[in-house]
Amino acid sequence: MKCPYCEKEIPGKTCPDCGAVIPEEARYCMQCGSLQVIDYADETISPDGEVDLDFENRILCPDGNCTGIIVDGKCTECGKTFTPDELAQEEKGGTADV
Repeated sequence: MKCPYCEKEIPGKTCPDCGAVIPEEARYCMQCGSLQVIDYADETISPDGEVDLDFENRILCPDGNCTGIIVDGKCTECGKTFTPDELAQEEKGGTADV
């Protein structure tokens, strides 16, 4: 599927409920609104709302306004990306030197 604004190719998947093509990481179908199954490295969210998390090894989003977790360097909620150095500094409880 293509971005309607910049024409860039966006990886897509087919909604199992209505068959529409939606962005690969979409949580909801843009056509029918159904909740999609999302698979991350350590997290699976299914349409019935059950979440399978590895609570002992999760990394919380360093953004103080977000409730997401970091999977493959990206927050599952706000989408911000973080380098391993930024995450390590955050775990130490400090801020990076500028």
